[in-house]
Amino acid sequence: MTSRPVQPDSDLPLRVSTLELFFDLVFVFTITQLTGMLARDMTLAAGCRVLLVFGVLWWMYGGYAWLTNSRTPSRAPERLLLLLGMAGFLVIGLAIPHAFTPGASGRDGVALGLGFLLVIAVHAGLYLRINRNFQRVLPFNLLSALLVIVAGLAGGAVIYVLWTAALAVQALSPLLVRLGGRFSIQPAHFVERHGALMIVAFGESVADVGIGASGQHVTAGVAVSAALGLALTAALWWAFFGTGDDDRAESAMTGADPAERPGLALAAYFYAYIPMLLGIVAMAAGLKLSIGHAGSALTAAPALALSGGVALFLAGDVLFRHVLRIGTLRYRAAAAALALACWPVAVAANAITGIALLAVLIAAALAAENALARKDEPLDTFEA
Repeated sequence: MTSRPVQPDSDLPLRVSTLELFFDLVFVFTITQLTGMLARDMTLAAGCRVLLVFGVLWWMYGGYAWLTNSRTPSRAPERLLLLLGMAGFLVIGLAIPHAFTPGASGRDGVALGLGFLLVIAVHAGLYLRINRNFQRVLPFNLLSALLVIVAGLAGGAVIYVLWTAALAVQALSPLLVRLGGRFSIQPAHFVERHGALMIVAFGESVADVGIGASGQHVTAGVAVSAALGLALTAALWWAFFGTGDDDRAESAMTGADPAERPGLALAAYFYAYIPMLLGIVAMAAGLKLSIGHAGSALTAAPALALSGGVALFLAGDVLFRHVLRIGTLRYRAAAAALALACWPVAVAANAITGIALLAVLIAAALAAENALARKDEPLDTFEA
């Protein structure tokens, strides 16, 4: 096996570059499109589409995050290639709303697949320059892109089968290609990069609150529900950033043996991030619909999206903390279960009550954690 080329110290990333933040803004556009897809059609089929598209795209976002963690994109050719990869994600985002539509209008599915192939090709070209071990992963990515393109040409239930196969190829590749010491992680940059992505995702959820209120007169109900939507998003922000978890996560990654860091990065910043980001998508879709019906009872689907999204985020946060062993888990786990149980409130009462209850629930969990910390009691973790 070809060894990984030695990187000059000047190429190792110390901080996240503005180009990487620009890249994240374009990627989060795809997440916004998934939110819109779910808000327009809150059915089981739409939920499956969101899961499939997100799963496939999240894999390649992770690939770019690992890429720029290995080498700072400081040279003009590298920057131009990253911009080309961003164009691929932009095409994907534009094609998402009709990617599963069969027939002539189903050409968007092919466009999505071709955009995905461009994302993979750019990523491979950049990665092979700095770590030739990546050639072990490349065939899986190319096969996944081929399956997505074929799905764009197909129709009916076959589309879902092909997308599922594309996602399965990616999910199984870490089991077939062991990372071992072939990839290295720069902890400070890695933590900052994924934290920045989370901030952008939170910002987009606030934008969805504004979209939900657009075209309406700013009545007391609209203003209160929008403010509560912001409070709910802020509560999730506080849970992830306001308690010092990002600093503790960086310390945990830095203190780990370099050979163990890729496994920790995959578990904490790839797998644990999946429920958190999907939770933001679901919550934002619920908020988008709730703002327009502030004083009315929600139907079951938007209420479940709202409560289930918060529950998903908190469950992912619990997994994140568990993997890195950085904090107490019991209060957030309880809050996740209670959040899911809150959805009947928005159905029986109204959207404002449901949003307020979820925000208070998160605040109470964080207050209980803070009270525990003041007592200097040892932090608990779940059993592996």
